[in-house]
Amino acid sequence: MLQVTGVSLQFGSKKLFEDVNLKFTKGNCYGIIGANGAGKSTFLKVLSGEIEPQKGYVSLDKNERMSVLQQNQNKYDSETVLRTVMLGFKRLVDVMDEKDALYAKADFSEEDGIRAGELEGEFAELGGYDAEYQAGQLLNALEIPEEVHYSLMADLDAKQKVRVLLAQALFGNPDVLLLDEPTNNLDIKTVRWLENYLMDFENTIIIVSHNRHFLNKVCTNICDVDFGKIDMYVGNYDFWYQTSQLLARQQKEQNKKAEQRAKELQEFIARFAANASKSRQATSRKKELEKLTISDFKPSLRKYPFIDFKFEREIGNDILIVDNLTKEGYFRNLSFSVQKNEKIGILCDKSTTITMLYDILTGKEQPDGGTVQWGKTITQSYFPQNNNEYFENCDLNLVEWLSQFSKDHYEEYLRGWLGRMLFSGDEALKKAKVLSGGEKVRCMLAKMMLEGSNFLIFDEPTNHLDLESITALNNGLSAYKGCMLLTSHDQELMNTVCNRIIEIDAATGEKKYDRCVTYDDYVDEMAQ
Repeated sequence: MLQVTGVSLQFGSKKLFEDVNLKFTKGNCYGIIGANGAGKSTFLKVLSGEIEPQKGYVSLDKNERMSVLQQNQNKYDSETVLRTVMLGFKRLVDVMDEKDALYAKADFSEEDGIRAGELEGEFAELGGYDAEYQAGQLLNALEIPEEVHYSLMADLDAKQKVRVLLAQALFGNPDVLLLDEPTNNLDIKTVRWLENYLMDFENTIIIVSHNRHFLNKVCTNICDVDFGKIDMYVGNYDFWYQTSQLLARQQKEQNKKAEQRAKELQEFIARFAANASKSRQATSRKKELEKLTISDFKPSLRKYPFIDFKFEREIGNDILIVDNLTKEGYFRNLSFSVQKNEKIGILCDKSTTITMLYDILTGKEQPDGGTVQWGKTITQSYFPQNNNEYFENCDLNLVEWLSQFSKDHYEEYLRGWLGRMLFSGDEALKKAKVLSGGEKVRCMLAKMMLEGSNFLIFDEPTNHLDLESITALNNGLSAYKGCMLLTSHDQELMNTVCNRIIEIDAATGEKKYDRCVTYDDYVDEMAQ
């Protein structure tokens, strides 16, 4: 068991944690969530011992081993791929190295023989004789081909290194497994393998991830980092989200009722405290007022933008017909039509193919052949994967920037839209060209909401967004009543929004799949 007792940590004037007490037990998977900067990754470093808290301590039961997903991709460049995986169980490798060094001695003594026997016993106890096989199996499952297992890590690309380091963390059945964003750079097939692996894992898992689908699949508990505290909830991410929203509403309602009652009591006391006939009642109400406590309810440090797409013009029967669309190097003879209420997920292993398709549909690019026919009632808004053209070299502040896309140019009106996207007060006067990636995305979403289109096209809208903004976007797109084309690596978004999936073959450029199914159903079919 891993136990956190009275842990407090502060960097300068910023207090991250105060008197945190938690127990992480065998057989459970704990998701660590919180607003950006709340200290999720820092907490993992406290658990691993990389960072020492100012107060309190972290304890792990004797003889239990902790494994951590390494973030430094170049740390093992001088090691082979297979040995890098095995280094996840350092004691095993130390025993193996010492044993091999003894056997390599030219003057192998009786004392060396005794020591070698001891090492052989420990090596067997640690599972050393199956170690290379187990490491190879993990690498194969993570799609690292056997021909590179004995190559140096330095020879691998970044995506391959991430997978090897994940194999390293999983290797040797650790008692406690710490994973910081383990699904980064993994394809859907590998993420699903990891989900199944962790669901079958019998020891303790602690995860930081922005992948809600992953958290929902594997987590038995959620640890919420907020206001320097870490509160633990039973259930997955969706259960935590629904519970936290309900508790917040209940607390606000209770506070509202308590404030109203306090006001009534104060008014009565002020009117009748000096009235002899009413003095007993006034005294009684004073006592009630003293007992009445209004909770100091703090809104969470995490902030959810308000995303709600409405359209002004009703959709007619003719929406979109794509006929034999061809673009050299991207796709060929691509045909499909869109019907009412369809939200279509567009998939392709080659992301530039999807971007080119969307650019052609919105008129930014021209096809080499085929036609695109939009219905007369259709108005469209497009969220491109690369939004630099909207912000680079732009000296406008955000109010002025948003005004370009609005029929109403009053500042208060525009500030209202920016406020929905968490740009309030002076934030709305920031220059568009200095925004972060996440801020640019929120501005693009404000632009699209303002346009009020009945057909939306999204190319990877969750890039740069935090978990709260992704959740808000998911809610907004799920509630949208118009038509949509959507591409996203966020599995939860694709699964809960899309009711039809179209896949374009990356090699041939031809349509290889087109069915009215959920994203999860599509993944299940592909796995068969």
